[in-house]
Amino acid sequence: MTRLPLFWMLIFVVCAAMEGIALYYQYALDYGPCVLCAQIRAFIFLIMIASLLGLLAGKYRPVRVFATVLGLLGSIGMMERSYKTFGIERGFIDGSCSLDGGFPAALPLNEWLPSVFEPWESCGYTPDLLWGITMAEGLIVIAAALVAVFVLGLPSAFSQPKRRFF
Repeated sequence: MTRLPLFWMLIFVVCAAMEGIALYYQYALDYGPCVLCAQIRAFIFLIMIASLLGLLAGKYRPVRVFATVLGLLGSIGMMERSYKTFGIERGFIDGSCSLDGGFPAALPLNEWLPSVFEPWESCGYTPDLLWGITMAEGLIVIAAALVAVFVLGLPSAFSQPKRRFF
């Protein structure tokens, strides 16, 4: 599965669509991101980087394995941040967010690319997408699906294609 360029292309398209939707909500509908949302965007970018690696150099097993593991780790991080966002929104996780980016000093994404990663609002509310589903709920479902896809794709990342002699 991870040996196919189509796999990596689809992952990239899904992540690019999520980033596009987030930026549409931010700039067209004026729903600014919170700290957790900005961190979720960073994990989505990490998955996009993994998909580009897999797409461009996926025929080499070490790169394919690295891209798959990187995508899996990004998906797990995205799911954890999405669950925390959902928990704060619903009130079963106590917490509040500052307007500090929450990124490490070595990787201050909120300073390097503030138009995408700078938090505008505190946590506690995500807008509705479709049919009453909030953005936090949608992100949990998508992140869980990405985790499942990368876990299922992990064995094929380690496998070598069968050699054909004819």
